[in-house]
Amino acid sequence: SNPRAYTSMGQCADNMAKDFNITREECDEWALRSNKLAAEAIAKGYFKEQIVPLEVMGPNGKTYIFDTDEGPRPDTTLEGLAKLKPAFAGPGGKGVATAGNSSQTSCGAAATVLASKEVMDELGLKPMAKLVGYAVGAGDPGYLGPAQVPAIEEALKQAGITLADVGLIECNEAFATQTLYVLKTMNMNRDIVNVNGGAIALGHPLGATGAKLATQLIYEMKRRGVKYGLETMCIGGGMGAAGVFELCE
Repeated sequence: SNPRAYTSMGQCADNMAKDFNITREECDEWALRSNKLAAEAIAKGYFKEQIVPLEVMGPNGKTYIFDTDEGPRPDTTLEGLAKLKPAFAGPGGKGVATAGNSSQTSCGAAATVLASKEVMDELGLKPMAKLVGYAVGAGDPGYLGPAQVPAIEEALKQAGITLADVGLIECNEAFATQTLYVLKTMNMNRDIVNVNGGAIALGHPLGATGAKLATQLIYEMKRRGVKYGLETMCIGGGMGAAGVFELCE
């Protein structure tokens, strides 16, 4: 068995930084960007259509409507992020992953409906987007991120397009290191990546990433009139997945 298969996700993130020259400063800058963009998107109401409000009972016995993500910190600064200690490196460690540039452990859920065109027509439903490519990659379990690259390449191939044809990208921010690795390796245009913030700010509810990011991506594609969108995410054990969506007219 491969001993790296038992590497914690945080240590995988630090391995990425060490072996692929990703700096703490870069990670903190990306975390700052995530928080700022998420706060702006919330202020502009971009997530309202995507979120189902819930009535929640508070500790004081009163009920209130929960309809806004609590994670983003609009007052985040680079100076504040720089003061945080590495979370996974151990005493005196040199790791770069901190509570500030890693995703939050959040409660949450997401749902999407995936159906054939025939079923949609039969039910009289109009699809928002079409899934035109999907792939899973696998690699060294001691890393978190590299397997997304072959997954992205295969998904784009299935869709019959190139990265240059993609107008929006959602790249899961489990840790800033793995997001930055994908951006650098694929030479992505950062201006179209996680335009409304990512998991560092909005949170990372386990088991919901695929549906959550698909929802965010497709609604933003619709808002901007973007034809093709790419979703990509890391998976524990050295795996990665990617999907390509085409906006339905």
